Amino acid sequence: MEDNVKLIMKWDIKPDKNQEYFEFVVREWVPTVTRLGIETTGAWLTVYSREDIPGIMAEGVTKDLPEMKRILSSPEWLSLHERLMDFVENYNHKVVRVNGEFQF
Repeated sequence: MEDNVKLIMKWDIKPDKNQEYFEFVVREWVPTVTRLGIETTGAWLTVYSREDIPGIMAEGVTKDLPEMKRILSSPEWLSLHERLMDFVENYNHKVVRVNGEFQF
C-alpha cells in the first residue's frame, strides 16, 4: 500500500503579474520546492479560464504525511509561500493520499 501523499495547489495569477510570476516560478519556486523534498508531478495552465476553474494547478508528492507536514510548516516553505502570494490570488491547497488517478 502506498503511503505517498500529494499536495494539490490551485491559484490565479494576479492581473499584470504574468512576467514576474513566471520568472519567480522558474528561479525560486521550482528549485526551492524540490530542495524541500516535494517531487513535482504536474503543473497545468488553463488557457481558456472561467471563474470556477483556477488558472494554475500544480501538484507534488512526498513519501508520507509526516514528511509533507514537516515541509509545509517549515520556515523556508512559509517564506516561499508568502512570496508566491505577491503574484497570485485565490490560492488554496489540499493534501490527499495518492490514488493513481487524476485528483483535482
